[in-house]
Amino acid sequence: MGALTTAAIFTDHMVIQMGKPIVIWGHDYSGKKITASFCGYTADTLCIDNRWQITFPPVNTYGGPYELTLTDGSESLTISDIMIGEVWIAGGQSNMELELQNECHGEAELAVCESSNVRFYYTKKNPYIDEFFYIDEKNGGWALPSAENSRCWSAVGYYFGKKLAADLGVTVGIIGCNWGGTSASNWIDKKNLVRDEDTKTYVDEYDKAMEGKTFEDYLKELREYREWEAEWQPKINEFYKNNPEGSWDEAQEYAGSPSRWPEPLGPKSPFRAGGLYETMLKRIAPYSAKGFIYYQGESDDHKPQMYEKLLKMLISQWRTDWNDPEMPFIMVQLPMFINRGEEDRKNWCLIREAQMNTHLTTANTGIAVTLDCGEYGNIHPVNKIPVGERLEKQALCHVYGKLSSAEAYGPVYYRSYPEEDCFILEFKYAADGFDLRNEDTPSGFEVAGDDKEYHNAAAQILSGGKIRLTSPEVKEPKYARFKWTNYAEVTLFGKNGIPVAPFRTNPEA
Repeated sequence: MGALTTAAIFTDHMVIQMGKPIVIWGHDYSGKKITASFCGYTADTLCIDNRWQITFPPVNTYGGPYELTLTDGSESLTISDIMIGEVWIAGGQSNMELELQNECHGEAELAVCESSNVRFYYTKKNPYIDEFFYIDEKNGGWALPSAENSRCWSAVGYYFGKKLAADLGVTVGIIGCNWGGTSASNWIDKKNLVRDEDTKTYVDEYDKAMEGKTFEDYLKELREYREWEAEWQPKINEFYKNNPEGSWDEAQEYAGSPSRWPEPLGPKSPFRAGGLYETMLKRIAPYSAKGFIYYQGESDDHKPQMYEKLLKMLISQWRTDWNDPEMPFIMVQLPMFINRGEEDRKNWCLIREAQMNTHLTTANTGIAVTLDCGEYGNIHPVNKIPVGERLEKQALCHVYGKLSSAEAYGPVYYRSYPEEDCFILEFKYAADGFDLRNEDTPSGFEVAGDDKEYHNAAAQILSGGKIRLTSPEVKEPKYARFKWTNYAEVTLFGKNGIPVAPFRTNPEA
């Protein structure tokens, strides 16, 4: 390998964001001046500590293909087939990670994806920086859509990009940066996590796990875990293949031992606080992009009360790393889910509430309500088309100005008040009314009085985006909530097909 190199994300077929400064960076061990040319612009810089960075002014028209050339006077590089389009970063955990080949429409989509005008860069999934890390990173690159290339793409990211490309008539680049089972704390700088006593607990857990251990001790534990996993996981897969309705407890009994997931916490664990921030997110920042789409929260359901703080910290962190304090951030609100035979601890309710509160109180954010997109007993629902397309509606509304809020949102709780022995709810984005499916009257509403004990409520849809609640058990209702459960059937929607978002009228009740 020569002295002149770019960061791994700069390869043939890449997409560059229209209308934003274009940041190019890399390394050069010759100590010479670096000169780059792109779209009629030429700029140069000197390496500092073997690292260089050049920023071109924005290109304000879509198009391509273009070439980027670089030279240090001795060596030259040319990157070809570059398109100016729209670039979005697809972050999160396993539901963002779920590959197109495993999505329920995936095989049919792969047959036609070449016409999608979507290109994809998958940030290499390595949790530890060693010599192999850099070799593996260089083996990646931007990929064109094809039946073979697109199999491992994020299904949510692909469907978002496909719809956006069609609606804007441009090439869309998706940068996948996600890992299954991860907490938001894995994607935030460890230095920021320790500044807050609540989020510091994620770092404390790592320190406690490594207390008194050498690196070799940890590696021994990791090897033992991998050996166990290699025997255990095939048995779990076999059980569910033969018993798709089986419970998690039954699956573990069949496998012969309880789950030991996640792997031991240590230097090579992707689940350590701040780990993937270092090994994945920082490897792509600050590549010029329009915004972030984000699907995560499942792995923070054990600490749901602090998730809003954690999510806001992540948004601030990412915007800082991209040098854009107003960079759009569009999140997926978690769908319905519960494992078979599992107690409803209502922890996912709190995650959904934290996601909605983050959206309502953080500028330049959007939220795709996907309450109806869950599957009973399956934390990885396989229909990702509505998820991707609802994210795209939010982008068209908040970022591109192509849709109204009424088109991009389903009904969202606005305010409430008691009226004699009833309780009135008012909703935004419901001026045209509601769409009730598979039942005669809306279900999932509850009311409470001063004692904050909730009881099922009868719901009557009124005109003007209002719903009246009554309950014989609550003579003077003061609080209400809707679908305050980890899992239930979803039957109430807006006229645009997006479900009513879950809520409670008072976070203290």
